[in-house]
Order: sequence, then structure tokens, then C-alpha cells
Amino acid sequence: MKDMKIRLDYNNMLYEFVGKHGITLADIDTISDKIAAAKKAMVDKRSAMAWRDLPYNQDDVVGNLLSYAQEMLPKIDSLVVFGIGGSALGPLAVQQAINGAFWNESPALRRGAPRLYIADNIDPETIARLLDLVDFERTLFSVVSKSGSTSETMSQFMIIKDLLEAKIGKEKTRELLVCTTSESEGNLIKIARAEDYKTFYIPNGVGGRFSQLCPVGLLPAAFCGIDIKALLAGAAYMDELCAVDDIFQNPAYMYAILHYIAMSKNMNVSVMMPYVDSLKYISDWYAQLWAESLGKKYDNIGNIVNVGPTPVKALGATDQHSQVQLYTEGPFDKVVVLMGTDSYKADISIPKIFEDMPSLGFLGGATLSELLVAEQEATEYALQKSGKPNMTITLPEVSEHSIGQVLYMFEVATAFCGELMDIDAFDQPGVEEGKNATYALFGRPGYEDKKAELDAAPAKNPRFIT
Repeated sequence: MKDMKIRLDYNNMLYEFVGKHGITLADIDTISDKIAAAKKAMVDKRSAMAWRDLPYNQDDVVGNLLSYAQEMLPKIDSLVVFGIGGSALGPLAVQQAINGAFWNESPALRRGAPRLYIADNIDPETIARLLDLVDFERTLFSVVSKSGSTSETMSQFMIIKDLLEAKIGKEKTRELLVCTTSESEGNLIKIARAEDYKTFYIPNGVGGRFSQLCPVGLLPAAFCGIDIKALLAGAAYMDELCAVDDIFQNPAYMYAILHYIAMSKNMNVSVMMPYVDSLKYISDWYAQLWAESLGKKYDNIGNIVNVGPTPVKALGATDQHSQVQLYTEGPFDKVVVLMGTDSYKADISIPKIFEDMPSLGFLGGATLSELLVAEQEATEYALQKSGKPNMTITLPEVSEHSIGQVLYMFEVATAFCGELMDIDAFDQPGVEEGKNATYALFGRPGYEDKKAELDAAPAKNPRFIT
């Protein structure tokens, strides 16, 4: 199992390697009481973190998902997921990681599995083009909303239900709609039961940004040939690693501790920069997890603190040509997290041509993976030389098992960092404010006071509109 373990190298976070902006062992020792309290809280509150049980308690769910996929695969060419936030970012991250960017264009790669489309927004042009693209009689539409009141997802559901019933009838529509939602409450479960739609459940206590390892993410993964058992096994393995008491050997706890101390030193930006295209959307998923969980106005006793790190997405080597200039020579306000792999699933040799041109000839005979790894190491060196704290996460290979580890490590790190910050990492009142304003603007019953509040807002001054 050890050879499948992902690695967190945090040497370049430390004073010995990056100088005065680095973290010392004394810095870590200074917050030892906070660390001890956070450790205890992670044990005491584990039963309230239902997402931590997902690697262990879903044998029946996995069996049902795989049986359902086997039943439906001969009947469909496309799978459309309607969801937003974690309901979209998690499935997108895992799909890109395991199946790559060109899955939809490659029948040979899919081998009978469907094209996957994730409709994570309500831009009417995008939705219209998607609906023009798919064959309604051979597309499964997966609707994901725990509450069943997510305006974006439920509007998509209402549109597709109406279209399907008009085009192919209610009976066929029943076969081509699947709902993932709460088992006990909300509009979607009521509709699904009334219409007899196939249904999978989001466990109580599993919020959207922590939901990739339940049917929210496992359903599209199962349909696209991803080994969901290995994904969960990777998460379970990381759970074992996160139970280690020694913080220097606990990747999730150390990741959180280093970010917490960095924030106390005004390094409030967390850059996630994979050097593997397959990990590109891990950055997007991470951005929601980190921002929505840790950006809070109040601490746990109600003090106004306005805290939280700002996640930034980057991709190596692409963003060496757009962002790294800022990271190496700009302000000391960032922690840069590089991600790489020991093994690529494919490689291409660079031919030995143009040998009479030294600025090109040196590339000949190398492979693209060797060049990309060198670019990652060069960025790490440039950051270290500039005194900019950074760390590196390395996957032995990009596989279901390693991705399960990555997802679970970041989830535990988020919860642990929330404990260090003394905030609730599992609510999102700022998100709810925007939702409530939308409901009011659209005239949803019960939101009349919010509508009055919006109507009373100061009118905009035309002078400041150019």
C-alpha cells in the first residue's frame, strides 16, 4: 500500500529553505495548544462529519449504482448532469482526472460508456446548445440537489422534464430521469416519488462540497467506467493516514497547520497549481472547498472576524507564462501548492531535429513528461530562491486510488483548518444570502421582507456609470 501513497513535501514552507517568510518549528510549537484542541475536536465531532464515513458505509449504494449503470448503458449515448457547486465540480474533477479531456470525442476510449456533459450553470445559450446536441431518446438526465430548491438546478430540471414529456412521453421520461437528493426532505424527493423516478440519496450531514464520494459523484463516475470502489478505497487509506497522531506524518493536519500559520503571517492566498492536465479541475473543486468552508464573517462564539484564505487556480506549465511572474516576484501573500505525478499514462518523444540550433536542439531526445517535470521543478526552485513558501503534492500515478486520497486529504485538511481558525467549516451563510435575494427578486412566497429590503437599497447614481 505504501507505494500507492501520495506525498506531501513541505520543505519549502520552512524557514530553513525560504528564509524570513518561512515557517519555523517554533511557530508550530507556539500553536501546540490549538493543534491539540483541533485534534480532539476532529475525534469528538467525527460522528457529525458524515462524509468521513463514506469510504466505509456504501457497499449497498455502490452495488446499486453499478447495477443501475449496467442496466442503462445499452440504452443511452449521453449522460447530462444538472448540478451546481460540489454537485458539478466534484464529478468534473474526477472525470478529467481519470478519463481525460477528450472523453466525449473518443468512442474507442469510451468503449460503450456515454458522453458526459455537466451543466453547472444556467446561461441560456449554453443550455440551448446542449439541448440541441443530445438525442433526447438516448440521454440520461441526472438531477442533483439535496434540498430540491436549488434555483439553478431545479429550473434546469423543470425545463428538461417538460421537454422530455413533450418529445418522448411520460413513460419514457420516467426512464431517462434520475434524481440524487435527500431521502427525507425537500421538493425533489417529493417529485421523484410522485413521478416514480430512479433515486439515489445524499446522506444527512454530507454537504455539497463534501459530496463527491457519495452518489453525487459516484453515479457519473460509475457510468463513465471509473472504478468507484478504488476511489473509496483510496479515501479509506487516506483516512488511516489522517489518524496518525504525529502531525509531521499526518498530511492533512500538516497541510492545514502550515496554511493556518501562513495566514497569521498575512499569506492569505492559496494557489493550487497542478503540473498534470488530468488534475486541472481538482483546482476548481479545491477552490470551492477552501473558499466556502473557510471564508467566514463570524467565529464560533459570534465575534466578527472576517477570515478566510483566497484560493487561486493555476495550471503548469501553462501558467508559468501568465501567473508565475507574480508568484515569484510579487508580494509575500501566497502559499503555492504544486501537484505532480511520478507516472504518466502516455508519453511522446521529442525528435532530434534542429540540432544546429542550440536553443532548440537541446530538446531533442527528451520526452514531454521529462520536460513537464523539469518545468515543475524549475518553478519550485524559482519560488524557493525568491523566498516564496510553497509545497508539493505528488501522486504515484493518477488513478482512482490516488484521487480518492487527494479528495479525502483536502476534506480533512479543510475541517482541521476550520478548527484551528475557530470557525464553522460546514455552513455557508454568505451563499444563503445570495440565494434568498434571488428568491425575493423572483417573487417566491415567504420572501416578501427580503424583497422590501432589496427595494429599499440605495438607487445607483448614473454619474458613476460610464
